[in-house]
Amino acid sequence: VINHDLEIGPASVRPGDVIVVNGDLGRHGIAIMASREGLALETQIESDCAPLWPQVNALLENAIEVHCLRDLTRGGLSSALNEIAEGSRRTLHADESAIPIDPAVAAVCELLGFDPLYVACEGRFVAFVPEPQAERALDLLRNAGAPSPAIVGRVTEEERPQVILRSRIGTSRILDMLSGEQLPRIC
Repeated sequence: VINHDLEIGPASVRPGDVIVVNGDLGRHGIAIMASREGLALETQIESDCAPLWPQVNALLENAIEVHCLRDLTRGGLSSALNEIAEGSRRTLHADESAIPIDPAVAAVCELLGFDPLYVACEGRFVAFVPEPQAERALDLLRNAGAPSPAIVGRVTEEERPQVILRSRIGTSRILDMLSGEQLPRIC
């Protein structure tokens, strides 16, 4: 039983909320693909598979006003953000340089033509919290075992359901929903 008074879901997302991830992205999908395909990598990539409850509980028990939570299993961060943008009817702005991605995962994705923002994770979630509570939320996540929690974006006043990604070089593009087959396919 989880006792709280929060309405956690896309409809509760508010302008000014920050977008927080609890760790680096894409390790699970790439670890599974490397194992299945017998890829000989210089660095072993381990799955990010982990229970989410200790970190979620840390936020709830310490009065962080969580507006929305979503695991990043199918379709990775990009799909989750698009679903939340649609459900909240808001524009979400994400900053590519703030999104934690292990260098080995980024290298494999680049080599194989995958975008790590669409790769499945098993121990990662995205949370939307009010900006004044963001740093405390990051501290709570670290103390609960989150490997590299980060603020990766913000919710704007715009009432247009879309996700805008600011690239590492400063340009912006729409981050679309995953189309076609999820690669690597996990299940």
